[in-house]
Amino acid sequence: MTRTRDAALHPRGACCAFLRVEAGSAKKTLRIAELIMIVAVVLLIPVQQVSPHPQCLDFQPPFKPPWHLEFCTQYEQFGCCDQKTDNMIAERYWDIIDLLGVQGYELCGDMLKEIMCQECSPYAAHLYDAEDPYTPVRELPALCYGFCSEFHSKCHHTVKYLTQNKVLQETCERDMSTFCSMVDVADQDYCYPNVLESTDLNNNLGEVVEDRRGCLQLCLTEVANGLRNPVLMLHSHDETHRMFIAEQVGFVWVYLRDGSRLEQPFLDMSGDVLTTPWFGDERGFLGMAFHPRYRDNGRFFIYYSILVNSRLEKVRVSEMRVSAQDMNMADPHSERVVLEIEEPAANHNGGQLLFGLDGYLYIFTGDGGKAGDPFGKYGNAQNKTALLGKVLRIDVDGSDADGKHYRIPPDNPFVGDPGARPEVYAYGVRNMWRCSVDRGDPVSRYGRGRIFCGDVGQNRYEEIDIIVPGGNYGWRAKEGFECYDLKLCHNSSLNDILPIFAYGHHVGKSVTGGYVYRGCESPNLNGLYIFGDFMSGRVMALQEDKKTGNWKEKSVCMGDKKTCSFPGLINHHHKFIISFAEDEAGELYFLATSYPSTMSPFGTVFKFVDPSRRAPPGKCKQKPLPVKVKGKKINFVPRELTLLDTNEKPTRPPPKKLKFTTKPPTTTSQAEPTSTTGSVNNTLMPKWKPKTPKDKSVIKKNKLKKTLIKHKVLNKQASNAQTKKTTSKQKSTKQSKKKKTTVKILNNKKGKTPQKKKPLRNSTNQTAIVNLKTALKTRNNLQDNKLHTKRTLHLKKAIQKQHNVKKNNMKTNVPVKETDAFNNGTKLKQY
Repeated sequence: MTRTRDAALHPRGACCAFLRVEAGSAKKTLRIAELIMIVAVVLLIPVQQVSPHPQCLDFQPPFKPPWHLEFCTQYEQFGCCDQKTDNMIAERYWDIIDLLGVQGYELCGDMLKEIMCQECSPYAAHLYDAEDPYTPVRELPALCYGFCSEFHSKCHHTVKYLTQNKVLQETCERDMSTFCSMVDVADQDYCYPNVLESTDLNNNLGEVVEDRRGCLQLCLTEVANGLRNPVLMLHSHDETHRMFIAEQVGFVWVYLRDGSRLEQPFLDMSGDVLTTPWFGDERGFLGMAFHPRYRDNGRFFIYYSILVNSRLEKVRVSEMRVSAQDMNMADPHSERVVLEIEEPAANHNGGQLLFGLDGYLYIFTGDGGKAGDPFGKYGNAQNKTALLGKVLRIDVDGSDADGKHYRIPPDNPFVGDPGARPEVYAYGVRNMWRCSVDRGDPVSRYGRGRIFCGDVGQNRYEEIDIIVPGGNYGWRAKEGFECYDLKLCHNSSLNDILPIFAYGHHVGKSVTGGYVYRGCESPNLNGLYIFGDFMSGRVMALQEDKKTGNWKEKSVCMGDKKTCSFPGLINHHHKFIISFAEDEAGELYFLATSYPSTMSPFGTVFKFVDPSRRAPPGKCKQKPLPVKVKGKKINFVPRELTLLDTNEKPTRPPPKKLKFTTKPPTTTSQAEPTSTTGSVNNTLMPKWKPKTPKDKSVIKKNKLKKTLIKHKVLNKQASNAQTKKTTSKQKSTKQSKKKKTTVKILNNKKGKTPQKKKPLRNSTNQTAIVNLKTALKTRNNLQDNKLHTKRTLHLKKAIQKQHNVKKNNMKTNVPVKETDAFNNGTKLKQY
């Protein structure tokens, strides 16, 4: 967006008015030939579509407020204000209205509200010139020239309440044209009210940004770097929000919530892990999973390649425990082998470990390697007596009679089948690389417990599967949706489960399974299964049609420079996507490198960010448990080039409070009432700001006093309504007084002692006191959003009836009694 600065600071602002006038006079002298030439040139200029970039004044994307907004209601579906900010704007607005009075309210109230509520606009950063931190934030939003002209003609006297900029104030009083040029912007799509009318800016507002090809534009943040082929990242389910990142070479590192890494590794298996520095070597430290009750028992499981007797390759699944002395280090002597499987080749080693919601450990193995699963008549994957090419499911919380360090879950699908190993849960897989458990929708829990996997293909297709018990996923009979082994493919007993999605090798040649996003920070991504391809570096997403159960592809692209123009965001990543990860809060990451070698220190962890919408402020705050760190920490130093620096912030947000140079004078006093009906001041009391007291009790009293003043507008209506009733009853009251006087005289004559009569208590005062007590008990009424909608009506009625009340008030000499009305010491006159 092209910006126009204040004319006082930059001459081009002042020139706008001059150019506008000159252009208007030049139109009269233009010749027809010149006009035709100008039109021809304009038609030759390509029209660029406006690229929407919603952004708030805090340099963050807009959001959907969690609660109803009572003041800036036009932005309650999507904008930059939550309930607290909405109330602050409303308070400033009513401060100004109190000074303007009823005539000023009727003349300027609506336009003032429109201008002040632009802080809540999803394009607030554009309206206030805050897209980047290199220019000062405006004190007034960008106003289109036509709207500004109308505002100036009616309400130019209110500008002194909206800004403290002396240049703007003086220019407003002196010249409308120059003032409106100063608050206008060159890009007319981003001035008010045009920003509301632009279809390009408001179509699909709040949804994930798509480019012309329909590709979802996401951004990234850099989380960790300097890793040697990071193969996995996971959390420990213990509410510490630590992340454990494993390198293929055999090291596991602890990353703390603040982004720092502990100097000592959590686990060092580099001496036992079989791997080489060859490009694309699939062996190494491949999997890890924390026990669901890790916080209590300290158990976790690892999956890695080993070499036995210098010639036999195996994959090993072992159990280990955390150190009893240090929560950030594993006990190196605690390893207990759970399972070992011989590997006939160096590739297709599988490597995924995870615990399902049922508490059982799932192990994902490859088909043994080479090409086309050439082992045996049907291959390892279709052979249910082999453990390769399978999804295994075991119970690690016990041992069986044969001495194995696990038990077979009783509901495993092939228990009791003599032609299958009881550990087998599903079969017919080639080399599943990265699987995940769906947490389920945060509200409905839909999808909870589903296991998604990416199965690497052979020659033509990569596929995504959802694992079900006893399922046959087709390999080697099928690859994706197509036949691979024609003889097996046409076998009527195959009964295979088709993938939910498959793509050809023109897109990518090695799928990396991902996660269904269930985090908090990017609500638009909820329910999307996000995954990628190792070879092509593409990120993809699948969206489920819940009615049909079908999944539709949604391409994911890195956002352009404008889309990702937020502090700390980047729009690029390394090509080779090794793995995806999910933190304890459900936010989504992926691990990538620029050179896939176990010794190449170019591995980086990236976090997904949706630049089009965020969660409401405060909703995603976590309270992690403390982590006792015994060693040194290494602070995170980002290496990737960001579009804006992380620490860059706007120079100053719009003012949140109306500041008075002096206390505004009051027109009436609360000293002594002069009538039986006038106990509440009918004049709108201006606010004043006392000095900040040190005593907390004094602070509380001041807050209560401020709340009391706010509710006077509400109490006036009740007071004035009761005044009418009191006036109508005064005649009958006089007559009753005469009768009572006659009775007193007769009683005195009869020798009766006259009873002391209590002072009369005005009914209007009683109503006012009740209302004020109610107001005090609900001093946080701005948070329940009832004040703003009522105050407009009360303000009109209160001031319009002020003159009538004074006429109807009658003076009496009734004694006055002072009573403490409230706990804060506020005293009211009671009759």
